[in-house]
Amino acid sequence: MNDGTPSSVSNVTARHPLRIGDPAPDFQARTSQGEMRLADFRGKWLLFFSHPADFTPVCTSEFMALAREYPRFEAMGCALMGLSVDSLYSHLAWLEAIRARFGVEVPFPVVEDPSMAVGHAYGMLSADAHDSATVRATYFIDPTGIVRAIIWYPMSVGRSVDELLRLLAALQRSADGDVMTPEGWRPGGDVLGPVPMTQAQMRDSDASGCWFYPIRPDSRAPRG
Repeated sequence: MNDGTPSSVSNVTARHPLRIGDPAPDFQARTSQGEMRLADFRGKWLLFFSHPADFTPVCTSEFMALAREYPRFEAMGCALMGLSVDSLYSHLAWLEAIRARFGVEVPFPVVEDPSMAVGHAYGMLSADAHDSATVRATYFIDPTGIVRAIIWYPMSVGRSVDELLRLLAALQRSADGDVMTPEGWRPGGDVLGPVPMTQAQMRDSDASGCWFYPIRPDSRAPRG
């Protein structure tokens, strides 16, 4: 829903679709909590996610789930920020409707992007796109402003908030490069050490386990 209000988005440049390891494009825009810049979130993790439109069933389910789990994200040092092409006024009406109808207060800001400037800059939309039909993207941005993971979903499938929390924990655990996390990893589970890079290291690994699968207990896991 675009009421014709000119976009307030500024300081953002169109580019190729973002890749893991790219700097997240900065921008300044109006949000449901006032004017903000992406750079305002530096120093903490940020889950930046887009949705196709306000007042739609799948998006409503996601926003309510994210709002309910917001304290868990906050406890992990991660802020949330939503985005859609709808105007600020549409955002405000939708968030108030969610509060009034379902008793759920959405505590994170939602960015307006009526000109699709941010959507184009993040590569969510092709250069010739005229609507937001392809937009349901999720970006995990680290405290230095670097994109660490990207997830895309079709319009018809809602995201799993539990998986977003799990992925955030795995990204934070592996951020310093000392370990990797195996399939389905959750905090406290076994981790994967570095793969040997020399023949001598490989032989040492063979003495204690499989050199190409160096799984071990996490030294940071709670003891007990």
